[in-house]
Amino acid sequence: MAAAPVWSVDPRTGKQREQVAVEATAQEVDAAVRAAEGAREALADRAVRAAFLRSAAAGLEAARDALVETADAETALGQVRLSGELARTVYQLRAFADIVDEGAFLDVVIDHPDATATPPVPDLRRYKVPLGVVAVYSASNFPFAFSVAGGDTASALAAGCPVVVKSHPDHPALSERVAEVLRRAAAGHGIPEGVVGLVHGFQAGIELVKHPLVAAAGFTGSIRGGRALFDAAAARPVPIPFHGELGSLNPVLVTEAAAAERAEEIGGGLAGSMTLGVGQFCVKPGLVLVPLGAGGDQLVKSLADAVAGTDAGVLLDHRMRDNFIAGVAERVQLPDVDAPVTPGEGGEHTVSAGFLTVPAAKLAEEGEHDLLLEECFGPVTVVARYAEEQEAKAVLSRLPGNLTATVQLSSQEAAGQGRGPELLAELTPLAGRVLVNGWPTGVAVAPAQHHGGPYPATTSTSTSVGGTAIERWLRPVVYQNAPEALLPAELKDDNPLGLPRRFNGRLER
Repeated sequence: MAAAPVWSVDPRTGKQREQVAVEATAQEVDAAVRAAEGAREALADRAVRAAFLRSAAAGLEAARDALVETADAETALGQVRLSGELARTVYQLRAFADIVDEGAFLDVVIDHPDATATPPVPDLRRYKVPLGVVAVYSASNFPFAFSVAGGDTASALAAGCPVVVKSHPDHPALSERVAEVLRRAAAGHGIPEGVVGLVHGFQAGIELVKHPLVAAAGFTGSIRGGRALFDAAAARPVPIPFHGELGSLNPVLVTEAAAAERAEEIGGGLAGSMTLGVGQFCVKPGLVLVPLGAGGDQLVKSLADAVAGTDAGVLLDHRMRDNFIAGVAERVQLPDVDAPVTPGEGGEHTVSAGFLTVPAAKLAEEGEHDLLLEECFGPVTVVARYAEEQEAKAVLSRLPGNLTATVQLSSQEAAGQGRGPELLAELTPLAGRVLVNGWPTGVAVAPAQHHGGPYPATTSTSTSVGGTAIERWLRPVVYQNAPEALLPAELKDDNPLGLPRRFNGRLER
């Protein structure tokens, strides 16, 4: 049977643009993984891989116009948004190069023997080593930042791990062109081009996670697809770490005092956040708890005015569009659900933004309204009106893990008066990032960032954004009583590489 062709499709029209490749066979997946494994040794030198990451960043910058044009043709996300995302991706590659140069990610710890300790301490030297080949599964909604050259790939390469990327079917042409940029950058530093493999096709993704030489995987996508791959990774004869970002409702709690103090500001901010990128951000606020009363009413009116003025937009593909329209229709039919601004079909290829309202009491207990507690991908949010704080708390107690949780406080509450500190503490178990008087869309690439959360937001406790994302692809090793002559340079007493480390209990920089 001939391999299925891989087409680039224009989401604005639903028409095929060009045949990009064919879906990879099991033999081709095997060849890509083995080529990546063959490149491991070339990544061992930290200076080489830092230079490679910087060259990859420069290559993406040089090809910016062509890459953004290709990305827009396949995603309809717009050149402004895509140019910003590419800039973020370039910055991320350079940031990881800096992390590689610094060397703190190796977590070097050296303890000399201490016969007086109880029990006695032998000579112990600990650092971290790369896991091996990493499978990366591209996301639909971030064709640069969570795709071929995105955070999973950048952090894995920084750790010393080659990658094989399973492209997303929504942007296969862009995937091929970005992969070519990375391979040219690798070749410029004597690294085999197989250090960044690329495969297409659903079955190829399954073959990839099962391959015995794949040592870990990173995924961003749906709960259904991510859980299937997570289970496959765990069911292998040798299970592997699977770092998946699967889904998030990203709840927002608006206090009564905040609604009374700045209803219009909150309503307008919510509208901007929930419609950003046509509602296709993984941190879109999907459930907002708003108090009953004048302040809450004004907030909802402000939200309605802002959302009603939002233009219809194109989703990443027609399957997502169909799912959005069907999902909204199913939710609108639930008892006591209203749509002040009705979301749904905007045109032949577009969708319109809107929001739903429901009494919070309907969500406080298990029932048919549980559908409203599931993520609906696209420009829609659910506003749950609560009569008293306990009602809101009951809804929050039913939520699974999330990437973010937000509380909108009054100025006095934000200053520590009232229940501000308690509310922050109540939201903390729900999410990996807790926001005060802000909106979750927009994930800064910074050393302190955490993009993850309790399941099903992610399948691990790690982050996929920020410098500590590199930790996913490393494992610690300790050498005990190893002669100095046998030790890797990172663990020698005289520290020839100038690494930050903890030496006999003292932190050395």
